[in-house]
Amino acid sequence: MNIMKVNTLITCVLLSFSTFADDRPEAESELIAELKQFCTEVAEDEGTGDLDLQTFLLVCVNQELDGEGYRPITKLE
Repeated sequence: MNIMKVNTLITCVLLSFSTFADDRPEAESELIAELKQFCTEVAEDEGTGDLDLQTFLLVCVNQELDGEGYRPITKLE
């Protein structure tokens, strides 16, 4: 997958999360830290595909947050 497709995919994912952002609660920093650790383990076990690690972690954490009903984040600390 080329970088243009990856950037487009990431933009679409983030935009889809922002559609409902105002209606969902913000996750606590402890939950985000736990999800980041989980996603780091996924990256180590399964790889990150064509994404760099930071991008993969952000997408992964946002997917998990979405699944639990929280609004997405825009960056990981």
